[in-house]
Amino acid sequence: MSKKKDETAEQTPKATPAKPASGNAAAVTGKGRSLAERIADFKEYLILSRRELSKVSWPNWKETRKTSLVVLGFVVVMAILLGLVDLVLSGVIRLILS
Repeated sequence: MSKKKDETAEQTPKATPAKPASGNAAAVTGKGRSLAERIADFKEYLILSRRELSKVSWPNWKETRKTSLVVLGFVVVMAILLGLVDLVLSGVIRLILS
């Protein structure tokens, strides 16, 4: 029975915690790094960001307009609802305090 436990323990991969590229916290914050290294990292960040943005599926004008109208409609409904709740609660407070 213990042999089975040993076999299953060997088969399961062990998770390793994620480490920063340089291995210390100072490098992550940028302290102790040269200006050239920081600029190179920033350039790499911009390149990777642009690559990710090219993968985004941007909505067309019709989808954008439709979604915006739904959001505006929801805002109007919620404003009316909250205004009514405020009106009712202020009336109750006036009755209690008078």
